[in-house]
Amino acid sequence: MLLLGFFAAGCGSDEPRTSGSGSLTVIPGTAPPNLGGGNPTAGRKVFASAGCGSCHTLSSAGAHGTIGPNLDEDPPSFDLVLDRVTNGQGAMPSFKGQLSEKQIRDVAAYVVAATH
Repeated sequence: MLLLGFFAAGCGSDEPRTSGSGSLTVIPGTAPPNLGGGNPTAGRKVFASAGCGSCHTLSSAGAHGTIGPNLDEDPPSFDLVLDRVTNGQGAMPSFKGQLSEKQIRDVAAYVVAATH
């Protein structure tokens, strides 16, 4: 069973929203984010190997890119990440053909889990 830790958005902490502990914290009265059936743990590896951090800031990944959106400041939905990684837009290239559909789904799940 895949488990990933989160911190509540807006809690005033500058700590990353994911942890390496493998535990999932669900805040009572809130629903976990839509991960679209992706695997955030596998997606973290895809984020690193595909070079996503060279363009995007994502504290959970230790990434400080400044070309693309800062994912910590503007948390995207699963569907938006899935679309952008698959099809690209503007400076964002399409990774269709470079990454499998599973890898794209996994990296989208990771970004959402890390930012929500």
